[in-house]
Parts: sequence; structure tokens; C-alpha cells
Amino acid sequence: MATNPLHQLKRLRHLSQLSLRDMIAVLLPALLVIGGVLWAAHYFVKPAPPKSLTISSGADGGAYHGFAMQYREILARDGVDLIVKSSAGAVENLERLRDPDSGVDVALVQSGLLGEEPADGLVSLGSLFYEPVWLFYREDPGLPAADRDIDRRIDRLTELRGRRIAIGNDGSGTRRLALQMLSGSGVSGKNARLLSVGGDEAIKAFLGGRADAIFVIAAPEAENVKRMLTSPGVRLMTFVQAEAYTRIYPTLTRVVLPRGALSIERDLPREDYQLVAPTATLVAREDLHPALVSLLLGAATEVHGRSGLLQKAGEFPSAREQDFPVAPAAQRYFKSGPPFLQRYLPFWLAVLADRLIILIIPLIAIAIPLMRIMPGLYTWRIRSRIFKLYGELRLLDDEVRTNHNAAQHATHLERLAHIEDEANRRRIPLAYAGELYDLREHINLVRRELERLHTQGSVPSPPHTKASA
Repeated sequence: MATNPLHQLKRLRHLSQLSLRDMIAVLLPALLVIGGVLWAAHYFVKPAPPKSLTISSGADGGAYHGFAMQYREILARDGVDLIVKSSAGAVENLERLRDPDSGVDVALVQSGLLGEEPADGLVSLGSLFYEPVWLFYREDPGLPAADRDIDRRIDRLTELRGRRIAIGNDGSGTRRLALQMLSGSGVSGKNARLLSVGGDEAIKAFLGGRADAIFVIAAPEAENVKRMLTSPGVRLMTFVQAEAYTRIYPTLTRVVLPRGALSIERDLPREDYQLVAPTATLVAREDLHPALVSLLLGAATEVHGRSGLLQKAGEFPSAREQDFPVAPAAQRYFKSGPPFLQRYLPFWLAVLADRLIILIIPLIAIAIPLMRIMPGLYTWRIRSRIFKLYGELRLLDDEVRTNHNAAQHATHLERLAHIEDEANRRRIPLAYAGELYDLREHINLVRRELERLHTQGSVPSPPHTKASA
């Protein structure tokens, strides 16, 4: 009877499906292992950075607030929304960072505010710029013009006794440092009138004659500073004891406002002024995402990296460790620049690629050994179906050759028929069909030996060639 080609095709397809099931059975444990490795790697990999963060800046219109708005524009280019939250000043900024419910992630903080208090999980992302202590005072209008010369100037804080001094708003870094410096010079509320006003309100009070002197702590680029430096009848105090202040207060730095820095044509100022300056520091919670750290520092470099009245190009931002430890991600930035991928890829694509690399490395470490093991496991799984029957055949062959008799002949034939039936039912991929045919040949070999022994009267013969196991 002719063989049906359709039946043959179905049978070949069945054998292929059988091989596929074996492959799945081998692949499934490997996939589970790989999945477990990926889950473990994902567990230890820091999640993707948030698309928004909040900065506590300072009073509206102040230098801190202006810089924060510039950061916001720069971060927006990379799809990160920087929420700018106004405050009374650096002291309130620090309090917000310490409050876990404030929602503030990063803030501008004046150096020297921390004192002996612990950092409490806060880190520095770097110093940004000098914030000189500008002490402005008015000329005495009662003096003749000829007497209003440089010899009548104030150059020590002790000379402010008996005067009305605007020292900044409550919650501001200006007020805190002004009180500290005045106290060290013997000036207090007992021998002077200290006015708790700051910002535009303090400027108005000073220019309106309601204050004799005013403390301003701000970058030279601040509008209030420029306004005061160019106002008629207003003098700037030079700190003749500047070096002493830097020794007593380590967070202060001696800086010089050089002659002609404001206008070479008008020769403003007309002399060098010695000033003392804390530095503005970008402070964040220690759990801020490292990718956002590099992004913020990139913005800070763009804003503060240029030369200025008091600094050289590239001097800021810098990893000056003063009040807060420098974040590890910030240290890497100052040492090597932005992360490699962020130099050449858009921010979010670089973040995704960076996270994928961290996931792929352990995956490769597991996948390579699995790729070497899996072919052997697949081969073992297929051959184990044949080897099991070879084991039964070997036991029967040994028994036939050592202890065969006429009474057991039928039993041996029945066992051999069972092994042959099992071999015929085995579904083996085509690539291993040769081993199945070898098994059938060896079954016939044992059958012929059984018939020979039965014909010879069940006399065992010495062992000779056996079926291969």
C-alpha cells in the first residue's frame, strides 16, 4: 500500500513540534534564572530620576531667586521641571531641607549657617559664587564737603556703635552673619539700633534716611548691590581686618573689589576694597538622584563658570567642603566632568542607556555560561529517553546470558517485546533518529541471542558482544 504523503508531512511536523517542546523545557528554567537576575539587578539599580524637583531659592527679586530662575530655564531644555520656591533667605532654605515634609529637594545656602550642628542627611553639590558682606553707610550730611574725605570713612564695625543698622530679615543668612560679626566687634542692641529689615525694604529705609548703615550679602551682580555702589552719598566700608575675620570665621574668604571694576571710564570704585565673603552653596538631600546632580551642576557651571568681579573663569562651581560633605556624584563631576553618556546623548536617553548597561552586565555574566550549558542539557534530555530503554535492555541481556532457561524464555520475550514497543513509541527529533535506530538494532540482537539459546536447550553461553549502553 502506497504511503500517504500528507501523513508523512504531518508526522515530520509532529517531530518538529516535539523538538520545540524540548527546547522550551530547557529554555524555561534558563529564562527564569535570567529573569531573577534582572529583577535583582533592577532592585539594586537606582530608579529613573523624577521629571521635576523643587528648589528653595530666596526672596523674589533677590540674587538667589534670579539664579534659580536661570537654572530652571537650563533644566527645561532637558525636560526637567525645576519648581522655584521663594523664601525669606538661606536660613529658611536650610530649615526646609531639614523638614522631610517641605517637598524641597535642593536649596541655595550661605556657608557658615550650619555651625556645629550635624548635616542631617544633607550634602553639598558644590560652592557656586562668593557672597561678599557689603556694608554701606551714608556720609554725614552735616559735615562740610571738604571734611567728607577718605579719612572720615568707617573701616571697622566698632565704629557703628550708636547708629541705626539694617541687618536683614528674620530667617535670612544676612541677619545671622551680621549679628555674628557685630557681636564680635562689641556692637549689640544695647549700644546700637538693629533694624530687622532686608532686601528692597532695607534699601528704601537706608536711602530714605531711616537707617545709617546696611548689611547686604549678595553676589556683585545683584541689582541691589549695583544700585548702592552707584548711589550718590553712599559709601562702602572696606574691611581692614578682613584677614582676621577669615581666621576667626573659617567659612569666610577675603576678596578684593578692584579699583575700576565697575567702570574703568568713570574709575569706579576709586580704590581697592577689601571684603569678606561666605560662599553660596547648592545643598541637597543625600538621596537626590545622581543624574539630577550632574544636570544641576551643568546648569551651575553655565551660570557661574564665567569670570566676574571677584572670581576667575572656571573658579566656580567647586568642591569646597565647608559645612556639608560633598555628594559622591558631585565629586565625580568635578573630577571627570559630566557622565560619559550625557556628553553625547540627550539627558533622558543617556539615563535610560546608563540604567540598561547596569542591567545588561549581570545578564551577560549569566547568559554566557547558560549558552554553553543549554545545548548539553537539550542533548541530555533527548538522549535520556533512549538511554532509559538501553538500561532495561542491558539488564535483560545480562540476565539472558547468565541465567536463561526454557521456563523463562516466554517471560524474556515478553520483556523484550515491551522494550521494543516502548522504543517504537518514542518520539525523537530527526537529528537524533540515528540513535533510536541503533536501539532497535540492538533489540533485534538480543532477540536473536534469545532464539539461539532456546534452540540450544537454554545452555548459557559465555559473554561476548553486548548491546551498547
